[in-house]
Amino acid sequence: MTEYPWLWGGGFALVLITVLMGVAAWSIWFERKFAGRMQNRPGPTQVGPAGLLQPLADLLKLIQKEDITPTNADSFLFNIAPPLGLLTVLGGMAVYPWAPGDWVPANLNIGILFTLSIGSLVTIPVWMAGWASNNKYALLGAMRAAAQAVSFEVPLLLTCLVPIILSGSFRMGDIVEAQADGHWFALWPPGPGAVAFVLFLLCSLAEANRIPFDIPEAESELVAGITTEYMGMKFGLFYLAEYMHTLIASFMGASMFLGGWDGPGPDGLHWLVLKGLTLYAGIFWIRWTFLRYRADQFMAICWRIFVPVSLLTVTVAAFWRVYA
Repeated sequence: MTEYPWLWGGGFALVLITVLMGVAAWSIWFERKFAGRMQNRPGPTQVGPAGLLQPLADLLKLIQKEDITPTNADSFLFNIAPPLGLLTVLGGMAVYPWAPGDWVPANLNIGILFTLSIGSLVTIPVWMAGWASNNKYALLGAMRAAAQAVSFEVPLLLTCLVPIILSGSFRMGDIVEAQADGHWFALWPPGPGAVAFVLFLLCSLAEANRIPFDIPEAESELVAGITTEYMGMKFGLFYLAEYMHTLIASFMGASMFLGGWDGPGPDGLHWLVLKGLTLYAGIFWIRWTFLRYRADQFMAICWRIFVPVSLLTVTVAAFWRVYA
């Protein structure tokens, strides 16, 4: 692996992206079945056994749709925004530790900051899509998305400081190793880690535009937000990027607060996958349980509750690190 770093990195990235995109695609089927179970209806049943081939049917339908660019739109920005949004989300996985040893594509000493900065760049293609569409609903959705990302990036970064302080490192792998033998930061020390974990998940929902924080694409007043003028696979790429963002946030939460690959018995990738997918399913439960907040309620929650509480958790974690 050390003799051929480019070959190792390229192969690792190809396998990782393929697996993640496959999981995100079939999680659409899972969410529809999950929502159907909660609402006492069957969900997808017609394509394949138990509707398992529904994602493939959706893909074929999107590919066959006519690709239309609005007459007065900025064609270059309009067409580059969807793939750029998906690539930006995938870039955050470059520093993610999957298992003990060399199972990390790039073990940067600023791993968490790299992931958060790449994730925040999703705002750029979202704004590009809203501006280039030359549609007032898309533009308003893009403006909401920008305000939402800037606002919730503050408490999100503060919650990530808690595991950084407790482990003494910005490397994702070091943070996971600091939680060995069940000393997960969501459980120990009692208090700051658990609160930061909950806030991290809620801020991740806001970053990924998931209910109850999907203000940039609220149908009641914005039709579909930034995706109003998009159709076919361009719309599908935005849709897939939201699922990818949520999936990656789930694995980040599992690593920073739930010990990552640490678990009863031998450590390994299976524990990380189990924890990450459990959080991922929990996000679906939240989506199909709660209602959407209004824009003013949404921003008030961020600045009046999330930011002060996250600052308090950072302070408590710092005192624990110094005096415990």
